[in-house]
This record gives sequence, structure tokens and C-alpha cells, in this order.
Amino acid sequence: MYLVCGEALFDFFSEEDASGLASKLNYKAIAGGSPFNVAVGLRRLGIEAGFFAGISNDYLGRRLLQVLKDEGVSEQFLVEFVAPTTLAMVAVGANGSPQYSFRGEGCADRQLQVAHLPTLGDDVRGVHIGSFSLVVQPIGDTLLNLVKRESGKRLISLDPNVRLNPQPDIQRWRDRVAELVQHADLIKVSDEDLHLLYPGQAPESVLQGWLQHRCQLVFLTRGGDGASVFSRQHGNWSAPAVKVQMADTVGAGDTFQAALIAWLTEQRLDSVEGLQQLTRAQIDAMLGFAIRAAALTCTKTGPDLPYRRQLG
Repeated sequence: MYLVCGEALFDFFSEEDASGLASKLNYKAIAGGSPFNVAVGLRRLGIEAGFFAGISNDYLGRRLLQVLKDEGVSEQFLVEFVAPTTLAMVAVGANGSPQYSFRGEGCADRQLQVAHLPTLGDDVRGVHIGSFSLVVQPIGDTLLNLVKRESGKRLISLDPNVRLNPQPDIQRWRDRVAELVQHADLIKVSDEDLHLLYPGQAPESVLQGWLQHRCQLVFLTRGGDGASVFSRQHGNWSAPAVKVQMADTVGAGDTFQAALIAWLTEQRLDSVEGLQQLTRAQIDAMLGFAIRAAALTCTKTGPDLPYRRQLG
């Protein structure tokens, strides 16, 4: 089992009202949140997954819980709170790239504290963390404690997935990412994240710095320009994107992340030792699998992640 940790929310996509009146707005609401998507994505790719998160007892929280049940994500790590569910208002640009505005202060998915940390058994092969749960409190410090406790014992993966709307202090993001990269074995990051975190710095120099800690592999996603991988043992190289009919890119990065973990698990390399044993050819296969999976998500509106049978 892989344990995914972080926020669970509803993405609200605006749709034009047929009347054309400014006083009317239609919305399509889709369950999401980057870690939530990764957990669901792992199950759809055939990997056992649990979700460590705060879930509201309100109507939307119950809907999120039902989604997790329907997808087969383990509920044993969920903590219920009497607090609202986070909402993310999503506007999609002409190139399919989303812009988010979050309503999350005081919401259930931020409420996890150190006292809520579960004891993990040997069945939990790895832990994934990412997105704004890394920097909002109290969950941010809770996840940092979890990663420090588990680093070296099981695979740790990280996706910064920077969202400045819930936490606009970029220095806080930089400080937290700097702490976490010391404990992560596998990191996925987008070129947009790196531009926000380290404007003016060459991505290669930043990622090579990350490889000086525990990390064995860093994957850099570049949207329509494909993705690159940086390996401590085998150097770095890139692969092109798969051309598709684009709907939007919501959930594409989460799909990429889930696919990386799923590939490792299928190959029985989902461990610290397994990551260290990877050949260049295996890493390249892993990269290609993640690119193909992310491309499928881009063909659908919202974070509708693919199933294993769709990837051959």
C-alpha cells in the first residue's frame, strides 16, 4: 500500500449560463485536491492506496468520502472534523492551464495535527506528500513530522505543486521545500513550480542540488514540451509529450505522479533500495509510462484520471 497525504476538496468549474445574464453562473463541481487525485489515480492504476487526510462531516465531505469508497482507497487513515470542506474555484485558460482560487481557511483538510499521525505497518511501502498541505497549518508541520519519522524506512515521494492562493508567502514555500527535499527519495516538480520558487535560476542547477541529499530521481514536467528526468546515477534526459486533443491540464501532474509510483510498484521496485537499483532503461520506461498516463487526463475536463487498462 502507498499512503498519500494532504488535502481533499471540490474543484468548481464555471460554465456560461445559456441566458447570458451576468447575474447567473453555472458550476460543475468535481472532487479533487492534488493528493486526493494521486490516491484515486493509484487505485485506478491497480495499486493499493490509503489516504491520510482531514475530511469534513458536511455534505461535500460525505461526497468526498463516498468517492474514496467507490474508488477503493483505504479509509483507515482518514480523520473526520466538524469543519467545512475546502472549495477551489477554477478558471481554465485558452491553453488548458487552470487558475485556482481557494476557499480553505479553517477547513477540515487543514486540521490534521501531530497527534493524528498514524502508526504505519510494513504493508505501507511508501508515503507521498504534496501541494498546499505542505505549507498551511497545522497540517504542514504534521506532514513534515511524518516525513522525518518515516524517511529511510519507506519510499518518500514529494510534489511541491505550488499554489500561492492558499499560501502567498513564497519564502515559506521555499523554506518548507528545502526541508522536505532532504528527506525525499523521489521528487516530481513542474517547470511552473520552479519558476515560482526560484525565478531566474536554471532548473538543472536546482534539481542537481536536490540530488545531493537522499533523492535518487527528480522528474521535471514541462506541459506540452514533455518531461525530463534527473538521475543521481544515470544523468538527465528528456522525452516529448504525447499529442492529444486537449480539454484541460487539471490533474495531469497528479496523474504523472501516480503513474511513477504505480510503475515502481508493478516492477516491485517501490522501496529505497529498489530506486537505487534502477537502470537507465527502466527509468526511461517509467518516464514514458507517466507521460502517456498524464496525456490521457488532458483529454477530459477536470481531474478524471486514467485506468490501468487504458495504458496497455
